[in-house]
Amino acid sequence: MNAKQAVASKLRDLVQTSLSDDKAEDVVSIDLSGKTSFADYMIIANGRSSRQVGAMAEHLKDRIKEAGFGIAQIEGKANCDWVLVDAGDVIVHLFRPEVRDFYNLEKIWAPNAAKEMTN
Repeated sequence: MNAKQAVASKLRDLVQTSLSDDKAEDVVSIDLSGKTSFADYMIIANGRSSRQVGAMAEHLKDRIKEAGFGIAQIEGKANCDWVLVDAGDVIVHLFRPEVRDFYNLEKIWAPNAAKEMTN
């Protein structure tokens, strides 16, 4: 594992811990190494309500900055149906469950993982 991958793994672990602390549901981590150049990991998770999704995004932004990983960019906070948190090496998609089911990002980025989740 090179230095960039080690940093990305630490950031992924921070994101997963933050989501766990905030009671995120159905958290899936997808390794994007070798699949794309824009990130090393994609994490997808649900919140039970728009309010929870927005709060998780804000907490992530704060925790990422406090840990020294820079300032994460947030898109979609107006409605909080689907919020994207761009932390550089880790991209986080936070959904309300019905919106996640509609877009089904797991099927696009990790078809085997999506199949395993539904079985």
